[in-house]
Amino acid sequence: MAYHTSEARIDRDQALRQRILDCALKRVVEGGFASLTMQALAGDVGIATGSLYRHFRSKGELAAEVFATASQREVDALAAALRGSGSAAERLRLGLEQFAARAWQSRRLGFALIAEPVDPEVDEQRLLYREAYAELFVDLLGEGVRAGEFRIEQLGLTAACLVGAIAEALIGPLSPPARAAREAGHVGLTLDQVSASLATFCLRAVGAEDSTR
Repeated sequence: MAYHTSEARIDRDQALRQRILDCALKRVVEGGFASLTMQALAGDVGIATGSLYRHFRSKGELAAEVFATASQREVDALAAALRGSGSAAERLRLGLEQFAARAWQSRRLGFALIAEPVDPEVDEQRLLYREAYAELFVDLLGEGVRAGEFRIEQLGLTAACLVGAIAEALIGPLSPPARAAREAGHVGLTLDQVSASLATFCLRAVGAEDSTR
């Protein structure tokens, strides 16, 4: 007689897998991907290290899913801002400012998602999500061009440039050296300064007529 896994067992396995992911994400939020080790994670979850491999074939696979979970939240938040009410230029500014603010609120996670050295599996996810961000910008840029707000020709290329500008603008302020400088009492850039400069730069780059508040 063939063995069939019970629904209760499946539910327990799914619940444990979700707990592993939740604990793994908590580790990344607090210490970046460098703090995500299988041994430490097993201790957080309260299981043997070997038990983690029943749910994830490798640390890279686990880290990639954690990255995807965290990144999807950011994509969804950006999509809500870019697809909201107001002119295309207003929504672009709002989206950029909100993205920067969310990264600022969780700087270790923000840096981990944008620039921390990671496993190859995570790098693959990072590229996929950069494309997801760019697709959101393509839609908004198209609206702006049709409304006469933006003056650009290559939507896809311009969208990719916006994604790159966001990353480059945030890497420095979110980086470990910047964090160490702040903890030592040194004054650095503020969120308002970074988000305002980023928004102004991007609006000018797409040819928005009114790039100031």
